[in-house]
Amino acid sequence: MTSLSIPSQITVKSPSAGETRKTYTICASQKSPILIGVGRSSTLRNFSSRFRMSVDNGGADRIGAGDAVIIVDHGSRRRESNLMLNEFVAMFRDKTGYPIVEPAHMELAEPSIRDSFASCVEQGAKRIVVSPFFLFPGRHWQQDIPSLTAEAAKDHPGISYIITAPLGLHEQLVDVVNDRISHCLSHAAGVVEECEVCAGTGKCKFN
Repeated sequence: MTSLSIPSQITVKSPSAGETRKTYTICASQKSPILIGVGRSSTLRNFSSRFRMSVDNGGADRIGAGDAVIIVDHGSRRRESNLMLNEFVAMFRDKTGYPIVEPAHMELAEPSIRDSFASCVEQGAKRIVVSPFFLFPGRHWQQDIPSLTAEAAKDHPGISYIITAPLGLHEQLVDVVNDRISHCLSHAAGVVEECEVCAGTGKCKFN
């Protein structure tokens, strides 16, 4: 597997008195590698089982008992698009073995970040990792998601959280994009059925 060579930055905020912000640099060489979940479910199934993380002995640098992950996308007025996040979260939870993983939509759909934050706390989370399911950094990552998460955290004193980098420039995304292209070309040639994204739309064809 190819390692991520371009570092990303993440912002940590603690809700305790005298709030402080710290910026850390992370890369795929850490004990808790980032999993890329774009593309057909077969892409996820083909990841090595070594990515399943133990949650028995969690530490500051990895997910453990008492930790939760919220995967946040933009949100859509299209119900089918929102349901796909639920499917991805289920795959992510199954693949990683993380104890608490919840979906959230930044806007336009439920559950909101506030809803999912509360759900994580209700399940026993003491530390929450908010992972933006966005390709590149932008206003939503720099402003909107941090603001919404900070508001959600106000309802739960003592619960710390971190907002990770978006997917960014990861070499595995090259494989994901190429896999999607290959499948669509195969469907256009009549070799395979439509993928779950295009199913029933008839869009995957040459014009």
